[in-house]
Amino acid sequence: MGLLDGKVAVVTGAGRGIGRAEALLLAAEGARVVVNDVGASLAGRGGDKHPAEEVVDLIKAGGSDAVVNASDVSSWSGAKDLVDQAIDTFGSLDVLVNNAGILRDKMSFNMEESDWDDVIRVHLKGHFAPSHHAAVYWRGRAKAGEEVHGRIVNTSSEAGLFGNAGQANYSAAKAGIASMTWVLARELERYGVTVNSISPRARTRMTETLFGEMAAAGEGFDQWDPANVAQLVGFLASDEAADVTGQNFIVFGGNIWATGGFHPVGELHRDSMWTPAEIAAAKSELFAGISSGIPPFSFF
Repeated sequence: MGLLDGKVAVVTGAGRGIGRAEALLLAAEGARVVVNDVGASLAGRGGDKHPAEEVVDLIKAGGSDAVVNASDVSSWSGAKDLVDQAIDTFGSLDVLVNNAGILRDKMSFNMEESDWDDVIRVHLKGHFAPSHHAAVYWRGRAKAGEEVHGRIVNTSSEAGLFGNAGQANYSAAKAGIASMTWVLARELERYGVTVNSISPRARTRMTETLFGEMAAAGEGFDQWDPANVAQLVGFLASDEAADVTGQNFIVFGGNIWATGGFHPVGELHRDSMWTPAEIAAAKSELFAGISSGIPPFSFF
């Protein structure tokens, strides 16, 4: 018996890395899984269904069921085809894990328009488009009087929460995903759907150049193993997380942090308009106890 027995899940970008680990974990917990991956390179080019087919084979060997989907989830029609395939193949959709993404890292003064557009499209639209079509499905069921237990798990990043030099496109997309998670959680709660996001640290194609040898597998507990991230996703996808929505979690190894949204760290108050010079004079009060410089990147 698993936490997801009888559930149908879709995982985007599931051919490799974190998405692969998530698909395998959801299947191990009893879900039937649509394994979505276009088989693209890290920069989003090319197409090869083999990674997704391998994941499907592993899931079937483990006793669950799965199918490959190679749709481009940043396409409105591709995202609809993905959701429709889950419903047509397995009869329903219960869990959507949005994970697909690419990198085009450059400093802002070196970035090309296509670097910006492609990353925003794959990450941000690639999260919203499947969520839209899943929401249409779940809302329709709820309005028809059915009981719905829908789950959306989005993939943000610490780069989206804190910013990271050289990743204006990626950080903006991931920040948008975190904010979109709050919106979707508010909109879909009435229909029985929870929406949460994770900001994972794990060893993937995206992080191997960033973390290098630090993330290499060694003896003992492998804190960089993507399977560590998948465990949290399995919980959020289950009925045990029915009361958890609109949350973002940083997860790394055996560590899980529930994070809050933006909140005031300094303030000025009075019953009349401030002038620029008056704000300058009160700057030390506004930033009392904090720095007026760039906030640190790392949550740790």
